[in-house]
Amino acid sequence: MPLQTLAIFFLVAAGAGGVIWVFVYPILSGERHAERRKASVARAEPAARVQAARGVKTRREQLEATLKELEVRQKKTKSPPLSLRITQAGLSWSKQRFILTSAALGVAAAGIGLGLEVGLVPALGMGFAAGVGVPRWALSFLKKRREKQFVELFPDAVDVIVRGIKAGLPLGDCLKIIAAETRDPVRSEFQSIAETQAIGMPLGEACLKLNESMPLPETNFFGIVISIQQKSGGNLSEALANLSRVLRDRKKMAAKIQAMSMEAKASAAIIGSLPPAVMFLVYLSSPDYIELLWTTQIGKTMLVGCVAWMLIGIFVMKKMINFEF
Repeated sequence: MPLQTLAIFFLVAAGAGGVIWVFVYPILSGERHAERRKASVARAEPAARVQAARGVKTRREQLEATLKELEVRQKKTKSPPLSLRITQAGLSWSKQRFILTSAALGVAAAGIGLGLEVGLVPALGMGFAAGVGVPRWALSFLKKRREKQFVELFPDAVDVIVRGIKAGLPLGDCLKIIAAETRDPVRSEFQSIAETQAIGMPLGEACLKLNESMPLPETNFFGIVISIQQKSGGNLSEALANLSRVLRDRKKMAAKIQAMSMEAKASAAIIGSLPPAVMFLVYLSSPDYIELLWTTQIGKTMLVGCVAWMLIGIFVMKKMINFEF
């Protein structure tokens, strides 16, 4: 009997101890609280990942929207109006002054053709070339010369912005320093940016308008970097330092291309100068033979046709050796 009582007591004690171990010990030891914390962290981690993914997606959507906006703006400015082309050439003329000057050149050239008795059609051709072709060629020449000067100075201007930002200056103050200290055409372009910003235009849009007056890949890169940084944030000094390095690498590539294409340019210059040189030598040796080109009507017509074909040939050769990158 005492053995049975002892066994029952032992079983009851073991059962009570098991119940306490299972239900009471986790509460007293903090295991249940630790499990709850683990469960809460496990539930919060996917939510944090989803939130971070949403943040990345939002930033990506902002970048895509900015690039789409820039692409639409570039498509609109593929064929700029005459007033903008005059500005790109660095002239302060009005549109009316340019048109009147072109018309005066065309009338003067047609009058010279009629005075030389080259015929009505060749005289009209000379007038059209002088009134339409020559002014637009002059605009294109001035525009390219101004762009070349801008590209030479622009990397130094970007370096000024990088140093100013690293020194703690705001971006607007860096642009004002460039507008005051650098040479034209960089100075005038950055003065325009500072003026448009002063009247209330956001800095990103003001920098994007630089590509309208100076349509270059370099200004396009600069406007995109500033616009994206203004909308999405980021390390502007590092981005502009990378841009400056890219611009200098492009300058090196352009110089290398120019050096490699000089042989073709020299050949084109020699071929283009041969007909006038031969004509001059023939005139020195037998002037009566060559004078038929400007003393007879057929000769004048042939001479105008030859000049036109020579210009076409020079244009074709120029296109063949003009490398774009």
